Amino acid sequence: MKNNKTLLALCLGTGLLASGQTQAFWFGSSGYTQTKYPIVLGHGMLGFDSILGVDYWYGIPAALRRDGASVYVTEVSQLDTSEARGEQLLQQVEDIVAISGKGKVNLIGHSHGGPTTRYVAAVRPDLVASVTSVGAPHKGSATADFLKGISDGPAGPVATPLLVGIVNGLGTLINFLSGSSSTTPQNALGSLESLNSQGAARFNAKFPQGIPTSACGEGAYSVNGVRYYSWSGTSPLTNLLDPSDLLMGASSLTFGNEANDGLVGRCSSRMGQVIRDNYRMNHLDEVNQTLGLTSLFETDPVTVYRQHANRLKNAGL
Repeated sequence: MKNNKTLLALCLGTGLLASGQTQAFWFGSSGYTQTKYPIVLGHGMLGFDSILGVDYWYGIPAALRRDGASVYVTEVSQLDTSEARGEQLLQQVEDIVAISGKGKVNLIGHSHGGPTTRYVAAVRPDLVASVTSVGAPHKGSATADFLKGISDGPAGPVATPLLVGIVNGLGTLINFLSGSSSTTPQNALGSLESLNSQGAARFNAKFPQGIPTSACGEGAYSVNGVRYYSWSGTSPLTNLLDPSDLLMGASSLTFGNEANDGLVGRCSSRMGQVIRDNYRMNHLDEVNQTLGLTSLFETDPVTVYRQHANRLKNAGL
């Protein structure tokens, strides 16, 4: 498959051999997560499907499949614009629809995966039953604004090439370790332009579906036959045993007094029907990372995804 794993690997590996229907046949299923349309997961910036046996969506696909869902885990460029990543995801959605025979998919995107999935729904609403964003910076990220300020400032000519080289190198390494067949160059500046407030505003002007018109409200629940949902967290520090909390805590300082998950502000995460915007989760907890080390005082992230799959099922999606 262009820009990703081959079509055979995607469709057989994540669609048929490990589908919810197959697991239900052998092990039994309650049907709790058995949606009408397949669930398609889209990762965020510097994301992946799996590296050395560790899933980006840690434990989530298996939990959804166990109770009947058909789940496809996609991979697009680790670093690029929302539109470029969206085009890559669209190609995979078209293949998934063709292989599954279901006609549509339920898209779930984390972080930059939120705008990425929104792009697909905007340009091909006939292929999408619902879009759910998890901790997505729909109106930009204060952290991205901070980095753009450095890039545009006096230190920019020296700092920008250095930082871009490091981040692009990290993206290339992740792309290699995940076994991706994509040869698309990493584009850290493209990611930065998409994720800062001004870039997000330009994207929203072209693709406004589900975006709130007020500063911190809800967006349209349904547009062009596509349902829109979102949820997010507001606790950068959640588990003393998780080393990534240090990174989330540091990046959260760029938000000042605004509630955030370490990389995305509470209001920026809101889209369509807001399930909840104040989970005791940071940006990585939202995909059950690192390795399931999340808050002991909040609903398990895996349970949140299972509940949402059941919500989609009950909505006929």
